[in-house]
Amino acid sequence: MMTYNDYFFGGMHLIWWIIWMILLFWIFFTPYDVPGQRKRKNSPLEILQKEFAAGHLTIEEYQERKLILEKDAVVSNS
Repeated sequence: MMTYNDYFFGGMHLIWWIIWMILLFWIFFTPYDVPGQRKRKNSPLEILQKEFAAGHLTIEEYQERKLILEKDAVVSNS
């Protein structure tokens, strides 16, 4: 005699559980960008660091601009 539990976890219901698990995994764990999703913008200091790392700035230019950005950050936070 087949009980409800045997029917629920076997047969077509098992296939639907597997399909739902695959669908949920695909939705939540794929590394693709979602269209319309807001991305965190880089701060001016992060942009400056990337420019320096790319070799577009000398050490003097980097330090001068960094000092200016840090002063602006302190003034805006006060």
